Amino acid sequence: MELTKEVKKYIDHSVLCWLATVSVKNIPNVSPKEIFTYFKTNAIIIANIASPQSVKNIKENKNVCLSFIDILVQKGFQIKGIAEIVKKNDPEFLEMERILTAMTGGKFPFITIIKITIENVKPIIAPKYILYPETTEKQQIESAKKAYKI
Repeated sequence: MELTKEVKKYIDHSVLCWLATVSVKNIPNVSPKEIFTYFKTNAIIIANIASPQSVKNIKENKNVCLSFIDILVQKGFQIKGIAEIVKKNDPEFLEMERILTAMTGGKFPFITIIKITIENVKPIIAPKYILYPETTEKQQIESAKKAYKI
């Protein structure tokens, strides 16, 4: 499945994504990831900065779920896919590393990368858009700014 321009736009406007993994004992784990982006047309890459539980779980169960939203517009996407741990000796590592290092400015070292090949994409929208269909993104942004005191 390929990423659309809309999904890429929300990735670019999201500060964090949340990666859900599950251990071999079916114990869930969700953790925030700050350095992530799309890669080529069908993958998301995440710098493994401090993610030992996520990596352990992916080695045991490659099925993952990732979500991200623009916190002001309160729209985003949920992505389900198959994860793999990309190491330095992988042919794609250098290309991925260059992209992620540009995002960190070299301030956060990482030795592996989590790559998620996308299988399913589903929109996430704040309930207000559904309950009050006349709600505009501009109104939602103003409401979010008040709620977040910004």
